Amino acid sequence: MNIFLRELRAYRKSTIIWALVLSAITVVFLLLYPSFTKDVESTKNLLSHIPAVYRAALGIVLSSFFTIFGFYSYLFTFVLLAGAVQAMNLGTGIISKENALKTSDFLLSKPVTRARVLAEKLLAALVLLAATNVFFSLASYVTALGVAKSGFSAKTFFLISLTLFLVQLFFWALGALFAVIIPKIKSVISVTLPVVFAFFIISSLGAILGDDNVRYFTPFKFYNYLYIIMHNTYEWRFVLIEAAVIVVAIAASFAVYLKKDVRAAS
Repeated sequence: MNIFLRELRAYRKSTIIWALVLSAITVVFLLLYPSFTKDVESTKNLLSHIPAVYRAALGIVLSSFFTIFGFYSYLFTFVLLAGAVQAMNLGTGIISKENALKTSDFLLSKPVTRARVLAEKLLAALVLLAATNVFFSLASYVTALGVAKSGFSAKTFFLISLTLFLVQLFFWALGALFAVIIPKIKSVISVTLPVVFAFFIISSLGAILGDDNVRYFTPFKFYNYLYIIMHNTYEWRFVLIEAAVIVVAIAASFAVYLKKDVRAAS
């Protein structure tokens, strides 16, 4: 039984929809970039009337907003939120659905180890997320290249774009952990949305309060776009923090799943 291919087929349609929606939203907003830069001073004056706390929460930085990378980074506030939901849905749903559909005992009766079952499911989710990001990044890159007036760097663009995948890895791993520790998940979205929005609210409160320490507690703030634009690299301490969280979450998922009681179909 090739669990990996089975899961790719099962989630193929939803992944295509996610990729198309994320790309379409970003492409449409990028196409609006020339309108925002036609009269920079007027637009800047308009945005300056928005209270600073709200601009901070929305990720609007007036000093860079009118550059292609600043504008693209602003869009990423919302792209990351949607991408996090997709990743955690996949990480949670691809594992928990066996319990919900009462097929766990059937699956594990096959000549495959529990470790292989979990590994193939997680790998399938990872490949689906990677496919989403490849399509999204290419669609966004072609559009950004077309509307950018000057100062466009492919490296900077793809460093910013890659943060979507990096943040998704965090929620993919977290979703897997939730799937194995929660006895029975009736609705994946009821688990995913509260967790994702909790981290997003923490990041927004940190931006409003101007507290940089919040960055250590939410993946939405691990990657500072101004830093990326200025230095063409990531702040590696946050990459290492995220890597540590992912390793611990996946290791814990395997440890729990290998010893977990399986609910028999009734």
